Amino acid sequence: MNQCLTMTVGDDGIALVTIDVLGRPMNVLTAEFGVELTQIVAQIAGNPQINGAVFTSAKADFMAGADLKWILKSVFSIRTPADAWAFAAPLNEIFRKLETCGKPCVAAINGTALGGGLELALACHHRVAADNPHTRIGLPEVLVGLLPGAGGTQRLPRMIGVRDALQLIVEGTHLTVKDAAAKKIVDRVVPADTLIAAAKEYITNGGKANNPWDEKHFKVPGGAGGMHPAAAQTFMGGAALVSKRTLHNYPAPMAILSSVYEGTQLPIDMGLKVESRYLATLLLNPVARNMIRTLFVNKGAAEKGAGRPEGVPKSEVKTLAMLGAGMMGAGIAYISARAGITVRLLDSTLEKAQLGKQYSEKLLAKDLERGRTTPEKAAALLARIQPTTDYAELKDCDFVVEAVFEDRAIKADVTRKTEAVLPKTAVFASNTSTLPITGLAGAFSRPQDFIGVHFFSPAEKMPLVEIIKGRETSPATLARALDYVIQMKKTPIVVNDGRGFYTSRVFGTFTNEGMTLLGEGVKPALIENAAKFAGMPVGPLAVLDEVTVELAYHVTKQAEQDLGSAYTPVSGWPVMRKMVEDLKRLGKRYGQGFYEYPANAKKRLWAGLGEHFPLAATQPDVEEVKKRLLYIQALETARCMEEGVLTNPVDGDLGSILGWGFPAWTGGTLSFIDTVGIEAFVAECERLAQAYGPRFAPSAALKARAAKGERYYA
Repeated sequence: MNQCLTMTVGDDGIALVTIDVLGRPMNVLTAEFGVELTQIVAQIAGNPQINGAVFTSAKADFMAGADLKWILKSVFSIRTPADAWAFAAPLNEIFRKLETCGKPCVAAINGTALGGGLELALACHHRVAADNPHTRIGLPEVLVGLLPGAGGTQRLPRMIGVRDALQLIVEGTHLTVKDAAAKKIVDRVVPADTLIAAAKEYITNGGKANNPWDEKHFKVPGGAGGMHPAAAQTFMGGAALVSKRTLHNYPAPMAILSSVYEGTQLPIDMGLKVESRYLATLLLNPVARNMIRTLFVNKGAAEKGAGRPEGVPKSEVKTLAMLGAGMMGAGIAYISARAGITVRLLDSTLEKAQLGKQYSEKLLAKDLERGRTTPEKAAALLARIQPTTDYAELKDCDFVVEAVFEDRAIKADVTRKTEAVLPKTAVFASNTSTLPITGLAGAFSRPQDFIGVHFFSPAEKMPLVEIIKGRETSPATLARALDYVIQMKKTPIVVNDGRGFYTSRVFGTFTNEGMTLLGEGVKPALIENAAKFAGMPVGPLAVLDEVTVELAYHVTKQAEQDLGSAYTPVSGWPVMRKMVEDLKRLGKRYGQGFYEYPANAKKRLWAGLGEHFPLAATQPDVEEVKKRLLYIQALETARCMEEGVLTNPVDGDLGSILGWGFPAWTGGTLSFIDTVGIEAFVAECERLAQAYGPRFAPSAALKARAAKGERYYA
């Protein structure tokens, strides 16, 4: 019995090939799919009773590309270029056999066709799509560090021209059916109930059994090759744009440009071999492995509750008590209401609570303007947000999120007032980013029902939520917190309690290293640009201004107060102290920090930095600065694993990329160590410790792991 494809031949001599990959919610390319397609193509070609074939799907969507778990597993078995070629080439060969089988083949696209699904359609001789506004068509492989390896970089440019094809492939753009038809990727759009009949018409009306690029004297629309002016201009501009955007950290976009450039100057069979060769180089590169594992396989698992305790019934938040209507509380109120939850938005005055609701009104106004929602849906969402100052109105809430000022006394007061009216079954979650959860739970009589739920700002945009277990948090409370986060379609990670938890703690090493470099006399522009060259979204000084230098100062002072004689000053403290105490440059919110913020111009580094932090006579190499900024974050993550703040590398990697923007090409802080090689990483940390201080010193546990060659991922 076939696992992926079935074929029936009607009285009209047309084979209907139906894609239905068993056990999967969507059709995906697998090794089994390739085997079965080879068999079916041979039957189509060899059976004189078959006049042509229509390919369609039994599921709501046509096909959503390759199975990333299969690719990830395969990538780890690839050791040599020969291994990579053996994986890359076969699917191209199968689709080519389909294309040259001598019978007209039509793709009846009933729903979304992405990646290998679209490549299958491109290998057919005609494409008919159902008129479905939810269908998306595209080649998004670049988003996982790969290129379309089943003919996408060769057939699409030959179909719509190099320039238009590159815009879709390099960006990984998804098109609607109508947009795909306008670009001539889809030949015909018809009502869904006539799709198969319309596809068969192409065959019964004598449609061709070959594609244009197999005809004599075929030329790529718009030209190809370095000698064609338009094509040359496209590749020169494209290479510059790709270099600027990726800073050469992501090899896939440049491999796509190269595959299209070289392949479109050759006959299609040679072009497909060029494509397979470039795919093989990407399969040998760790970037694709890192991105697939963290951003797709592990992220998808987290969003399905991979870390959820077993044996706890699934829950759904009906009514949320949102304590604090500032920017964070207002954002959490919005995303909760968007998920269908009734929100009691409480603050000290009704004016503040109503301002929190107005935040949602502004977001919805933008959505209405862009056609992302309807007036009816917007009104219903707003009706679910109910501003209040009365704790008694929280009496029916089943979940609480507290997001008041980061002060223990204020939080304790709000916690006690809320508990006094809450049902005994409600969960209480604090959105603190720094204060230990176990300590905050002291103000709640049911510490087993107290947990940390750390959102990132702005809550409506940032995908990550860090769930922090206190010392007494129960598995049932953890499960309910995970259910709430998943209900809002966010990505959860779970960590144990500790100062700064995981994300704030490790992010702090990045900003601290930036201030340390400044204090050493490194040029501010070198610090900021080195961070961006490494793949960080912004430099450490810029991000400190965003969160405010004042906040970092207060967190540091709080740590000093709490730890007493055990406190060790951070290396960036002299710079931080001077910025806050002496210079009063507190951050962007105050109009001045490490940067200046002119009213009618872009922000720029403050010219006075050189005066207060004199430049060293010798400046470090940019690679050395990049290394310091990345290694210190990875090293601190390793310490979090050793101390039990993190219990698995998956949460560490997801948190680092989605929480504060550690470079996606690395796969995350712990994948970065594996990519460098743990022995090499530890040796480099020891060198950095000798050169710049003990904060870079690897622990005994990390050195023992290196001695055994023990990776974070098997």
